[in-house]
Parts: sequence; C-alpha cells; structure tokens
Amino acid sequence: MSLLSSIPSPTVSDFQLGPLTIHIYALCILSGIVLATLITDHRLVRRGAERWVTLDIILWAIPIGIIAARFYHVFTHPADYFYAGANLWKVFAIWEGGNAIFGALIGGAVGAWIGCRMTGIRFWSFADALAPAMLVAQATGRLGNYFNQELFGDPTTLPWGLEIDYPNAAWPMGVEAGTLFHPTFLYELVWNLVGVVVIITLEKILYLRWGKAFGVYLIWYGIGRSFLEAMRLDPSEVIFGIRTNIWAAWIAIAVGIVIIIVQSRRHPGREQSVYRVGFPKVNLESATQ
Repeated sequence: MSLLSSIPSPTVSDFQLGPLTIHIYALCILSGIVLATLITDHRLVRRGAERWVTLDIILWAIPIGIIAARFYHVFTHPADYFYAGANLWKVFAIWEGGNAIFGALIGGAVGAWIGCRMTGIRFWSFADALAPAMLVAQATGRLGNYFNQELFGDPTTLPWGLEIDYPNAAWPMGVEAGTLFHPTFLYELVWNLVGVVVIITLEKILYLRWGKAFGVYLIWYGIGRSFLEAMRLDPSEVIFGIRTNIWAAWIAIAVGIVIIIVQSRRHPGREQSVYRVGFPKVNLESATQ
C-alpha cells in the first residue's frame, strides 16, 4: 500500500496581520530574495569583495527585476488581463501571483549591471556568485505557486498527484472535479536544488569564473524549464505552436552556451579580483569553492 496517494494543497494563501493582508506568495518571493542575497554575498566575500557589497547591487537589480518579471508575465498571458470588462489594475497585482523568471533575468541583469558599475564589482564576477543563489531563490519562490494553487501540470494518476480545490480560477475546462495534477512547482523546486549542487561541484572540478558559472545556470535552468513548461496547463501565448516560455528557455540555453564559449576564449587565465581595474582589492580569492 502506498504511503502517499496525493499531495494536498494548502487551505490558505494569505492571513491577516492587523489591518494588513499578508500573502504567502509574497513571503516566498521575499524569502528567496533574502536567501539569494546572503548566499551571493558570502560567495563574493570569499572571492575578495567587501562584505555586503551585494546589497548595493541588489538595490538596483531587485526593483528592476520585479517590474520586468511582472510585465513579462502580463504580456505573455494577455488573455488573463486584457478582455472586455477586465480590471486593468490587476496588471499590478503582483501579490496574486504571476512573475516570470525570464523577465526577472532580463530586468535583474540590467539592474545588476548598473549596481556593479556603481560599486566597481565585475559584472561577471557578480553573476557567477549569484548563479547557485538564483536557483535557491527560484526554488523558494515556487512554494508560492503551491500556496496559490497555480501553474500546475497535466492531469495524472501518480501517487504524488497534486490536489487542487474545485472550483478554481485556474481549473482547466472539461476536467472533472477530483482530478489530480502534476505538481510542477515541486518538480522545478527539486530540479533547481539539484542544480545548486551541480554548479558548486563543477566549480570545484573546473574553474568556473568570468561568467561561466552563470552560463551553467542558464543551461541547467533552461533545460528543466523547457520540459516543465510543456507540462503546464496555464494559458500562454504560443509562437509556431510552442509556448513563449519554452522559446525563452531555449534562448537561455543558447545564451549560456555562448557565454561559456566566448568567456573561455577571452579569459583563459584565473580571475585575480572581483573588482574592475581602478577599484581597490579587499583581498584575493581566499579559497576554492
């Protein structure tokens, strides 16, 4: 007899704290940001950066990344927001879910580049330190989808099928009540955490600097997301019969490969400092990771 017949969904997605409504989805996103900041800063400090310089960088990266993540989601799911009688303020209701990681990557990269220019940190050094931390943040953020009962996959009879409340705004038309679905949030969470181990292990075996660790991140996440995206039932824009996020995942894989090839040729030697020329060195890299 199987000990697991299904995965129940949470019965709450928010709670009251005085006059405030606290959305668990938002807490998951914030927790991911905090974890990513701590991990990235630890990795940068070990490589010679001033402690907490990461905060100066994320002050630019996070706001721009969140804005880009939201608008990427909205414009790749226009039917959810633009229709007769729609409340257009829903476009800004980020606490209800709907933040695209590919938008966050684009906006966050712009913000990180600005922050790195302000602090003197090499952009690719920051990106390498961030690579496994991004996967931790994404894994944590996926728990928010679990609490919101959203972005689940195809119907399944597997013992770890996910229970979804019925009726539910995300319930697919024509599917009977009581149907279980693939817990894509859990699949991606596990895939991302395995990716953390892969990146850190490869850093110990190979010398992943000058953006190459970030390249591995893009490849790893892109591969996983391309498969999981194909399982999801939420509506999405389709280009040539393929969901936009699958296209984005393939682009991420291609960009990751290009970064590794180009940076390997441009920088065959070791990274002497995470600071650009002209900025002070706190200390040289003190340990391998």
